[in-house]
Order: sequence, then C-alpha cells, then structure tokens
Amino acid sequence: MSAPEPTRIAVAGPGRMGVGLAVAFSWAGLDVDLIDLKRRDEPLSSLERARGEFGEHLDLLASLSALTESDRETMRERLHLHPAGESAAGALAHARVVVEAVPERLEAKREAFALISESAPPDALLASTTSSFLVDALAGFVTHPERFLNTHWLNPAYLMPLVEVSPGEQTSESTHAAMLELLRRAGKAPVTCAASPGYIVPRLQGLVMNEAARMWEEGVASADDLDTAARLGFGLRFSVLGPIEFIDWGGVDTLLYTSRYLTRELGSERFDSPQVVADHVDRGATGMDSGQGLRDFSTLDGRDLRRRRTAELIALLRHLDMLPGQGERSPQRISSPPLTSSVAPVTKPADGEHR
Repeated sequence: MSAPEPTRIAVAGPGRMGVGLAVAFSWAGLDVDLIDLKRRDEPLSSLERARGEFGEHLDLLASLSALTESDRETMRERLHLHPAGESAAGALAHARVVVEAVPERLEAKREAFALISESAPPDALLASTTSSFLVDALAGFVTHPERFLNTHWLNPAYLMPLVEVSPGEQTSESTHAAMLELLRRAGKAPVTCAASPGYIVPRLQGLVMNEAARMWEEGVASADDLDTAARLGFGLRFSVLGPIEFIDWGGVDTLLYTSRYLTRELGSERFDSPQVVADHVDRGATGMDSGQGLRDFSTLDGRDLRRRRTAELIALLRHLDMLPGQGERSPQRISSPPLTSSVAPVTKPADGEHR
C-alpha cells in the first residue's frame, strides 16, 4: 500500500474522540467526514451535538490566540456530517483513510468495522483509536486486515503531538509506513508500539498516578505539594529527557541502587528493577559516561548531548518565567493554585477504611 495523500479523512464515531480528531485533521488542512454509524430516532441529534463541541474547541483555541478568525471559519467549512445510512455509506465509499472512534465496547467495534469493511474501498487505510483492545483482537473484524492497525491518540487529540501506532501481526509494512507518514503530515509525532496492554504512555502514567495517590494516602505530602513536585521536578526533566535517556544520563547503576533502597525501606517489590538493569551494571554498561547503557553512546558525543538537553531545559524555564535570574517569581507561577475546596486533608485512613 503506497502512502496515501488524502485531502479528506473519514472519522467514524461522533463522540469526544471523534470530535477531537476532526479538529486535529481539519487544523492540518484536511476535510473531515464525521460519520455516525448508529441509526437513531433523530438522525442528526448526535452530529449536531458534535458540531457544537467542534465549534467550542475552535472558539477556545481562538480565544487563546492559537487560531485566527479566518482559521476558525476555514476549519468549520472542512467539517462534513454524515448520519447513519446512505450518507454514511457514501462517505465511506470514497474514503482513502478511515479512523474508527466508536465507544470502547467490543461489540460496538465489531459492528463498526463490519459497516466500514462493507462500504469503504478494499485498499482504504483503516485504524482504530481504541485504548482498550489490542490490534489483533480487532483485526478479525476487518476485511483485508493487512491494511489495519491501532492509533492511540492522547486527549486533547488536537493539541497533544504524540500518537502511539500499534501494528498487528497481519499489518503490512506499507500500511504502517503510510500511517506514520499521514500522522507526520498532520503535525503529529507518531511512535510505534508493539501490541501490548496499555501502549506506552498509559503504562507509564498509571504507575506515576498510582504512586502519587499512594503517597497522598500515606501523608507523605499534600495534594498541592505532590502536584508541584511532579510538575516542577519530575515533569520538567522528563519533558526534555525521556525515561530511557534519563536512566543513561544519571547512571544505570544509580537506578539499580535507588530501586533496591526503596524496595527495602518501603517494603514493596513495586520498586524492583527489571533484570536488564542489573545485567547492564554487571557488565559495566552503566550509561552515558561509560559509552554504553540502555542506549549505545559509543558514536555519540556525550558533552554535546548534555549541552543540547541543557539548552532545551533553559528554553523551557525561560518560557515559564522560571529561569534563575529572571527576576522575582510569584508563588502562583511556581506552584499549582491551591484547591482547598476540593482537596481532602492528608490523613491516613483507619484500618479497614477505604477511600
């Protein structure tokens, strides 16, 4: 399958994700056929609601100077609504790319792909936005499954650059390449992920959010202080360094020893390092300074990399008005605004009590 160069994208499902995709693709200059596959007593009700939500997103972006008035009107003109039945079938019949965004129920996915497979051209590129089902669990619902894969978008879909692309066992290399190219042309930063529960981001953020909730429960810190620490310590660094690069930057051995300390002191195996960390330490592959860590640094200039990453961090701090020497910073700029009306006091629940 050659890389498609569509001027229109068909999005099947007028819910929150479908509307977000419509904004994203129309912002990238593509016409969007937003299709409702479900027959309803009032055929246009869900689509008119979707049109209203679409407009609200554009109004918000315009109010924040992300769109001009001209941009907003042009994007409105790129949205085309299709109720279930002849209109939906007609839009699918001319589609070169169809992105499914129906509710996260297996039967809903089955019904959606039956209709899409029946109406769309046999060589149309097909993708699901599912966060719940692995690509190979859905591929059986699709005719010509070599043209099918999962694309996991992060909300808000029109702002978040990342899209996790997960090809299946039957997905052709050309389909995979075509989807990556399409997403890049839409201004996204796609990454490839094996068919694994949770993709990449949900697995990482699930661990962080659960540990934050656990620390709040234990009284380690208030909700406001936990959020500030995550934003200005954890988040800032990880916006510049990815977690694998961070391991190699600080030292694979540092991760191993810190993990052992936390496991011992907190009495929980959740902090255990995977075996690959100990294996790297045993053979001296301890990170950037040794020339080999989880990444291979033998052909990289470590000093240049450190300089570039430091420059990126400085640029971010300058943008946030948080670079040392930029002048006095107000507490509001540094910490999250307090949420005293909605944040419960930090107290440890009594035995047997659940929150």
